[in-house]
Amino acid sequence: MTPALKQPTAIAGTRVMGLGAYRPDVVIDNEQICQWIDSSDEWIQKRTGIKTRHRAPREVSVVDMAEGAAREALEHAGISGDQLGGVIVATVTHPFATPSAAADLAHRLGATPAAAFDVSAACAGYCYGIGQADAMVRAGLSRYVLVVGVEKLSDFIDNHERTISFLLGDGAGAAIIGPSEEPGISPSILGSNGEKWEAVAMDSTLLNFRDALSRARETQDATELLDAENRYWPTLRQDGPTVFRWAVWEMAKVAQQALDAAGITADDLVAFVPHQANMRIIDEMVKQLKLPEHVKVGRDIVDAGNTSAASIPLAMHRLLKENPELSGGLALQIGFGAGLVYGTQVIRLP
Repeated sequence: MTPALKQPTAIAGTRVMGLGAYRPDVVIDNEQICQWIDSSDEWIQKRTGIKTRHRAPREVSVVDMAEGAAREALEHAGISGDQLGGVIVATVTHPFATPSAAADLAHRLGATPAAAFDVSAACAGYCYGIGQADAMVRAGLSRYVLVVGVEKLSDFIDNHERTISFLLGDGAGAAIIGPSEEPGISPSILGSNGEKWEAVAMDSTLLNFRDALSRARETQDATELLDAENRYWPTLRQDGPTVFRWAVWEMAKVAQQALDAAGITADDLVAFVPHQANMRIIDEMVKQLKLPEHVKVGRDIVDAGNTSAASIPLAMHRLLKENPELSGGLALQIGFGAGLVYGTQVIRLP
C-alpha cells in the first residue's frame, strides 16, 4: 500500500499586515532632465504629470533600498525578521543575474533560513509577489512573507534617451503578508502578452556588451572601447504609443476582472493604486472604471516618477500616510509593464 503524504494545513485568509518605503535622497527635477534631453518642464508635466523623481547615489544598492523599506514594513506589522518564512523581491535592476537580491536581503534581516527568491515581472512584479506570498501563506508554507518591489533604474538608463529615461526613478516599497481570520487579499489576476515583448525592452544584451569589450581590448583602441561602453551597455527603451494604447484600453478591463474576482464593485473601494507609469494613463483608467469620487487615487508619480516594481507599494505607503482613515478599507492595485505583463488584486489596507 502506498503511504499517504502529509500536506500542511491550509489557511483560509491572508492580509497585508504592514507597509514600508525607501526613497533615495537625491531628487532630480525637470529642469535637470532638460539638460540631457531637448524638452521643457511644461512638456514633461503635461505629457506625464511628473515634476521630480528620486535617484539613488552610486553607493546605494538595490538591496540597501529593499532593506530600508523592509525594516519599516516589519515594524509596522509588529514582527521581527526571524519570523519571516519567505522573502520575495520584485526587481529588474539587481546587478547580479545570480544570486538573488532576496537571499542577501533575508540574511540582512535575520530571516535565514526563509525561502528567498526574486521575481522579474517589471512594473507588475510587486503584484506578482503579493499573489505568490498570498498563496504561500494560505498553503501553510510560510506564516509571514515579505514582498519588496525595488528598482535602481538609474543604473540602466541613458539620460540622453527620450522615450523612457526622463520618466524613471529609484526606490523601494515593501509589504508583510500574514494569516487573517477574514480574507484580506482577493484572487490575483496575472497575465502577459508576449506579442508586444519589444514594446518596453533593453536595447542590447550583456552578451553583446561582453563581445564589444573583447573586440576593443583586442585592438587596444580607446575610442572603440568608449564606443562599446556607450553603445552596448544595455539601457531601457520603449515604444511609447504602443504601451500607452495597451495600458489605456486593456488594463481597465483587467482591473475590472480583479473587482469581479473579489466579488465587489468600484463603490466598495476606498482607494485605487495603479502602477505609476503616466498620469494620463492613471486618469483614463479612473474614467473607464467609473470610480466614485470617494475613492482616493494613488498619484505618487508627481514626485517619484515611474519606479517600476516599487511604484505601487510606494504610492500606497504615501496614500495611507496622507489619509490614515483609509486603513481597513479595500484598495484595488494593478501593475503593468515590460513583457508585456500585468498583475492585479484587491487588498484590505493595513
